[in-house]
Amino acid sequence: MVQLLPLNDVGFHFRPYDADSAFALDPMYLSLKDLKGITLDAFQGEIEILRRQFPGGGDRVNYEVKGEKLRVLWNIFLLAIQRKNERFEAFRATAKYWLGDYVLFRVLKQVHHQKSWMIWPECYQDRDREALEEFRKRHRRAILFHEWQQWQLYEQMKAVRQYARENGVFLMGDLPLLVSADSADVWAHRRYFDLSRFSGAPPDAYYVQGQRWGMPIYKWSEIEKDRYEYLKQKLKYAEEFYDLYRIDHAVGLFRIWAIPQTEPADNYGLNGSFEPPNESDWERNGERLLELILASSTMLPCAEDLGTIPVCTFDVLKRLCLAGMDVQRWQKDPQKNYSFLLPQDFRKNSIALLSNHDMSSFRGWWEFEASTVDELAFERACKKANLSISATKRKLFDLGRSRYDRLRWKSNVKDVKTLCEQLGLDESEAAEFISLYHHSFDEQGKYWRFLSMKGEPVQKCSPKLVEYALRKVNTSASIFSIQFLHDWLSLNPAFKVDSWKFRINFPATVCDENWSVTMPLSLELMIGLKINAKIKKINEDAGRT
Repeated sequence: MVQLLPLNDVGFHFRPYDADSAFALDPMYLSLKDLKGITLDAFQGEIEILRRQFPGGGDRVNYEVKGEKLRVLWNIFLLAIQRKNERFEAFRATAKYWLGDYVLFRVLKQVHHQKSWMIWPECYQDRDREALEEFRKRHRRAILFHEWQQWQLYEQMKAVRQYARENGVFLMGDLPLLVSADSADVWAHRRYFDLSRFSGAPPDAYYVQGQRWGMPIYKWSEIEKDRYEYLKQKLKYAEEFYDLYRIDHAVGLFRIWAIPQTEPADNYGLNGSFEPPNESDWERNGERLLELILASSTMLPCAEDLGTIPVCTFDVLKRLCLAGMDVQRWQKDPQKNYSFLLPQDFRKNSIALLSNHDMSSFRGWWEFEASTVDELAFERACKKANLSISATKRKLFDLGRSRYDRLRWKSNVKDVKTLCEQLGLDESEAAEFISLYHHSFDEQGKYWRFLSMKGEPVQKCSPKLVEYALRKVNTSASIFSIQFLHDWLSLNPAFKVDSWKFRINFPATVCDENWSVTMPLSLELMIGLKINAKIKKINEDAGRT
């Protein structure tokens, strides 16, 4: 099973969960050598220049490649359109629901220098029929170019899926719950979206200021008026490419954290509220939408049920037999001193994980997060208790070993009694500090013992520790075990990366580091790695082959 991140077209901002379309795939993923209906003899020079200009092997993606690749594709397209292709026409019929709006949006964006549709001339903002028809006539070739790109992507992704099937591999897609405010979907179906509020996530133990994503929330009542055709068509198109899919932010189908557009960006997700506001509506909302999703596609959905999740979400997933996600580092038993949950106690209908794209890799967690407290969460607790932040930190934490806004406990804070004495608070006053302590103190020691490792925990994560962790997670009761490529590669002693910075995304942040990391090893090299035999053995020993 291969799980992918979203492949939707992101325009030129390169954030896969903030896409310009819930349907269209991104043309930067096109394989030039596999284009249909064209020979590339006349373009080999341009393609070679492109390869030299954007060589592989760097630490980060240079996304300027997209603009240059589109320029080469345009030249190829000008030759290709001289030849009639019946498969192209069939694709246009397959994608009829969304293709016309998407390609018109793409060309309008290009003409208006990629500016948001919200500041286009009113006739285009408001989709004046005569103005759009006139625009189509003037830009017929450019519109056809974007249709042609999407057809080529359709053909190539279908071929990938067929190849996977022939080799006994399931492809798992990722369907973002939301789309960008500046997207073809919002422009074409404005009444489906509440543009006065941003989506996000409430404060929790990991993101104490919450998260502000910026995408608009849905008006489900408006989508319902059209019998949920928008949602059904999204699934129908994805079904062409995937066997399974991840329901991104599945809890958003029950309720979503909505932040007023007027709220300052520096407040992140602090001052939002749930929509719908009545908790009594959440279970009914989620169950109705998930039942619709199940009935609308043959793909197997798996729910991303991570974060702040109401109990009703787990109840509904269980009733509908939908797999959730159990992250090993977060599965703890409060009744047993917050020790790690035994593999046999994971939910059977779940995906067992060590890491995912919104988290540090296993190595990053072990070296920088395990046995530590989030600094902002601790500072917030100090403010509530009217304690000096700097003095309290010096009492409780080894600041010399604390990095990346993670505070590492001093070894002499050995129990709750000692903690309260150092704080000068009784247990009822120190409840928030005690919760932070239980979740983090001696976390590395508890995990070390959970793996049945010998001796004392080491600070540096070794390939042996990674192997034990992968073996343990693979023996879980979970029906699926899907592990991060970063973690598999960490079995290789030669896999030298910065274990903190080498990650896909730092949630609640917008920076060039996000969504740009590349593997230091090519796929061709990965195929020949010695650890492949070990990976196979780990899966065989766990009965997952």
